[in-house]
Amino acid sequence: MNNNFYHPELLQTPEGVRDIYGNECAVKNHIQDNIHGVIRSYGFDDIQTPSFEYFDIFNKERGTVASNEMFKFFDRDNNTLVLRPDITPSIARSIAKYYEDEILPVRLCYAGNTYINNYSHQGKFKEVTQVGAELINDDTSDADAEMIAMTIECLIKTGLKEFQVDIGHAGLFNGLAESTNLTPIQIKELKELLINKNVFAAEQYLSDKDVPSDIKELLIRLPEMFGSTDYISYAKEKCSSEEFLKAIERLKKIYKIIESYGLSQYVNCDLGMISGYDYYTGIIFRAYTYGTGEPVATGGRYDRLLSQFGHDGAAVGVAICIDQLMIAMQRQKIDVAVCEAGNMILYVPDERMSAISTASRLRSLGNRISMIRKSSKKTLDDYIGYALRNGFEKIIFIEDAENACIIYLKEGRKESIMVSDILKTEADI
Repeated sequence: MNNNFYHPELLQTPEGVRDIYGNECAVKNHIQDNIHGVIRSYGFDDIQTPSFEYFDIFNKERGTVASNEMFKFFDRDNNTLVLRPDITPSIARSIAKYYEDEILPVRLCYAGNTYINNYSHQGKFKEVTQVGAELINDDTSDADAEMIAMTIECLIKTGLKEFQVDIGHAGLFNGLAESTNLTPIQIKELKELLINKNVFAAEQYLSDKDVPSDIKELLIRLPEMFGSTDYISYAKEKCSSEEFLKAIERLKKIYKIIESYGLSQYVNCDLGMISGYDYYTGIIFRAYTYGTGEPVATGGRYDRLLSQFGHDGAAVGVAICIDQLMIAMQRQKIDVAVCEAGNMILYVPDERMSAISTASRLRSLGNRISMIRKSSKKTLDDYIGYALRNGFEKIIFIEDAENACIIYLKEGRKESIMVSDILKTEADI
């Protein structure tokens, strides 16, 4: 070890990010692949967008996270760049650029990391992995329901059994807000209180405001209006706002379509759901399970976002948070079967060509093969211990041009074999 350059603090990662390796990394990749497979089966095509973009792609007019929650830096031309805090605006930019003349549905899906500079000591990741999908140029309730149904199928595919998808609508709060006579600043302040489910503060806030009593009652009760469609009839009696009533009818249609998928047991109506992202214009939904306080999936309709990039088109999307999903699955003790075990070819220096040839042919049969040249300073037991630590199934030890042995690690036995018979033996397994 060179002590002149070794600094223990360099082994640590910054707060909010972490290394993922070994079996955990294999499980993460397996979960991502399963989710991606479901999304692809719905006809979505892959897209990759940059990890960083110009700041204006995510500024407040786009309705994404606050400026102080973004990781910002500058390029050599002094342009302000940010690590993407959200992938949806990047997709919207891409749609406007590459599909500007398409008026029929465009289906795109992605996998990537997002970066949000949360306050320290909140226990939240600052870098998270998302797998998501965006359905563009389809403004129907069928498109909304399909995205929710696909999300449910994705979660089922991961092995998750106990979860719920809460669905709301941005038009519910917006319709109530326009009936309050409140200023835009007051509406924003009230919205923050309701997002945080701070009912008592919301009630106190509205106590001295000139708001119709029925509207005030609805606003205060919003956080508790979930889980039952009975609240829909109650809400319709209290508010006559056109936007509010349209949102109610849209929710009812979507729920009925989800029933056609046979997945309504996973869905709750939440009239009090309010998103912190201002670009949502219609349906909004979140998937929850026990073992994590954060949603494992979020989504919604954002029909006006694309127009900010010069493309007038409806859009609905979903993002599944792989990190939160893994936390929940671990706490629920849901095992993920990952077939990552491989075999080791251990060889003496004189048998390098034989080992390379054998490894190449075994790999062509679909085997995972690690080649290691045996050191004269290490015993066979050293390599057996190494293989056990790293989850190998077998060691194929090529001792000379003719003789080899196969060490079955799980069974703790050895079998002598001719080198020429290795391929035949492996093909029979």
